[in-house]
Amino acid sequence: MIRKQCQSAAWGKRAILLVALASFASLSFGQRDSFNDERTKPRASKMAPDLQSLAERAQLSPTANKNVRVIVQFKQTPTQHHFDKVQGRGGKLGARLELVNGGVFSLPASALKDLADDDEVAFIAPDRNLTATDVLTGDAINVSAAWSKNLGNKWGMHIGVAVIDSGINDTTYDLRNTVTQSRVVYRQDFTGIDPNPLLGALAYDTYGHGTHVAGILAGDGTRSGGQGTAETGIAYGVDLIDLRVLDGFGLGTDSQVIAAIQQAIALKSKYNIRVINLSLGRPVFSSYTTDPLCQAVEQAWKAGITVVVAAGNYGRLSVNGSDGYGTVTAPGNDPYVITVGAMKTMDTATRTDDQIASYSSKGPTTYDHVVKPDILAPGNLITSTISAGSTLATLFPGNMVKGTDNNCDYFVLSGTSMATPVVSGVVAMLVQQSSSLTPDQIKARLMKTAYKTFPTSSVATDPVTGQTYTEYYDLFTVGAGYLDVAAAIANNDKASTTVGSALSPSAVVNADGTVSLVNGNSAIAGSSVVWGNSVVWGNSVVWGTNVSGSSVVWGNTALSASSVVWGNSSLTGYSVVWGTSGTTASSVVWGAGTKINQAFSDVIGEQ
Repeated sequence: MIRKQCQSAAWGKRAILLVALASFASLSFGQRDSFNDERTKPRASKMAPDLQSLAERAQLSPTANKNVRVIVQFKQTPTQHHFDKVQGRGGKLGARLELVNGGVFSLPASALKDLADDDEVAFIAPDRNLTATDVLTGDAINVSAAWSKNLGNKWGMHIGVAVIDSGINDTTYDLRNTVTQSRVVYRQDFTGIDPNPLLGALAYDTYGHGTHVAGILAGDGTRSGGQGTAETGIAYGVDLIDLRVLDGFGLGTDSQVIAAIQQAIALKSKYNIRVINLSLGRPVFSSYTTDPLCQAVEQAWKAGITVVVAAGNYGRLSVNGSDGYGTVTAPGNDPYVITVGAMKTMDTATRTDDQIASYSSKGPTTYDHVVKPDILAPGNLITSTISAGSTLATLFPGNMVKGTDNNCDYFVLSGTSMATPVVSGVVAMLVQQSSSLTPDQIKARLMKTAYKTFPTSSVATDPVTGQTYTEYYDLFTVGAGYLDVAAAIANNDKASTTVGSALSPSAVVNADGTVSLVNGNSAIAGSSVVWGNSVVWGNSVVWGTNVSGSSVVWGNTALSASSVVWGNSSLTGYSVVWGTSGTTASSVVWGAGTKINQAFSDVIGEQ
């Protein structure tokens, strides 16, 4: 169909890139020199690195003794006895987070060190801010092959997808089975903001991001001409569980997301929740092994829920020549989850000309060097449902698109936030096809069957600034490849549930400066079924011949795509991502001098 813009054509192809512009408190930024010094010390602290310097300053100066909002994790499921320990040090309990054996507290900074010394305390982290990360889509991933088998449609699917976002305004007909029956079967607000009754249905999603994500995942295209038309979502038969964690400006906190994940697990049986969609994130400040947000998504995964997470939109962020590598956000840095990067359909039905979006974050992950993203999906200039009157609709009216009723029913956005629900919808289809599939089997199947034919490089242009970006199609940019629904539903392979889990592999620096994959991960017991010795299929099948190989993935020869980016290990950019002598402690992408809030222009659709 022809998309009718609601405003002047000058805004035509532009789209908002929802970057993770978390409004970091002073404990997250501002003392970076101390942060870096602390992180390189060879001791295992029970405090996040950026809390350590804050605690030390509070001990030395009364003026620095401010209350800080933290997540305290204990070594066992906490009882009132454990919470009393924090409250006895001046802490005020905000919420219990049993999912990660902890709770969120407001606590004087001067009490942090003493609390960390308690034998029953496992780890203390800031309750960090996060935000949303911000038709030819179906053609690019071959979704019609699934629809032709009645996968993803309204009738008899009964699979729940938890959308943890800014809420879902389900008054749009695209998110309803009938005029009176919404596809949102449950909703809960974790922001703590009392909705204004004068807002009516708008109060469900005052920002607009969650409604857009829900439309990509489950919109049935009613207002664009019906099912199968340009604005039809991927799996328009799923039941939506609306767990709101982002406010009217797209901001939330770790504790709110953890509480929402905890509730999704609690509701799993009642609503058959098999997928969690997280189109949000924040920078990585510590290893995933201690990050409470990462620990929460792992618990959901182990509970049988496939967690799909946006990679982040920092692919253009180049710290000392790092060219956007090492910029995957949390919790997309966790090796369990499916982390999604964004592709551009190039306005054609064929995927052979599709290109990586320059803003799509690249691996390896900070600290742990996990190979991410896992897979790519269309995420650029995506048209989907909008919450009328929301912040996004108000700030960017030129991105509104008219439906068949001549009203502005749709909105255009770009980002890995938009690519993520594409994958979530396909995960729901696989569960519909075979309900016994585990999250690990689903992840392995999607990665094995991904489309793997890419060019060596491509050039993207920012239509606002005119700046160009050269992208290389290596392992840390494209992962296992481009989502292919037809191939995924045609595949019957099942990785053995007794061998291990489909952890994304880690990468290590060799003595000669090259980088190789590590099978499995020493921090988690067992080998990975995809990468380990007892694999169901080989690494060459997962990665493909046109993606940097499975042994040395980051070479120093002229034939390696990565050598074009890095040259050799003596370059500054290499050291930023991999660290001095390969140590994870010094691989700092989010370190001193990073101008996160200036990394992108606000409006940035790519051609």
